[in-house]
Amino acid sequence: MVKPSKQIIRPYGDRRDDGVVQLSFTLPVPLSEKAKEAAAVFTKKMGFSDVKVAAAERAADSYTFFVVYARSSVALDYSEIDVPEVVVKKMSFDDLNAFIKEKVKRRIVVFGACTGTDTHTVGIDAILNMKGYAGDYGLERYAWFEAFNLGSQVPNEDLIKKAMARNADAILVSQVVTQRDVHKDNSRHFIEAAKAAGIHGKVQLLLGGPRVDHKLALELGFDAGFGPGTKPSDVANYIVHALLKKEGKEPQDAHYQGEPQ
Repeated sequence: MVKPSKQIIRPYGDRRDDGVVQLSFTLPVPLSEKAKEAAAVFTKKMGFSDVKVAAAERAADSYTFFVVYARSSVALDYSEIDVPEVVVKKMSFDDLNAFIKEKVKRRIVVFGACTGTDTHTVGIDAILNMKGYAGDYGLERYAWFEAFNLGSQVPNEDLIKKAMARNADAILVSQVVTQRDVHKDNSRHFIEAAKAAGIHGKVQLLLGGPRVDHKLALELGFDAGFGPGTKPSDVANYIVHALLKKEGKEPQDAHYQGEPQ
């Protein structure tokens, strides 16, 4: 295997490789000139130079929100970055329906919900609801998917129980709220419940949310993770090929045209 040549990169601000970044954070002090200087000092202590406090706004009593521009001397070799990625063969709506009919020969059952105390359904609705997202149809619209959207604040055990009752092929867990890493805690609880129910490793378990990526999902025990900008067709394509691999109808090491390199 030929080792890729080095690709040294730095952040881009006004011009390539200038190392300029934008930071935002809140400090527990009231808005003042002293608070702005504190934000600049804090940024410098993190190793940044050429610090400029671009904006400072009152966030609440005795709290100030800052936007800071600064320069970093850090560079990295992009060729050495190695992370797992969701690799799918992207088919159109009509082609994927025809492909499921030919290869799977039955409707694929999918359950999804925003679990735990999370009340936000925007993510799970975008993937499952018939309308979909950004002109991309949701799984409910696919003739060869049977999709169930249970909404928000669904206990993990309830989602698993209802999915098992219909012999679901895949379960989608959406986590929008991320304060204090509550999305990670709830996701771990879901995996624990899935193991207790005996479906871990048997049913596709997918995680999605604004602070979710494939790497994090794998670390938490899921089969795949989908972050911001994911379209329903991305998830639909992934589920189909993962199911075919599970059933031995596609090789585990299959590669698809257009997959990330």
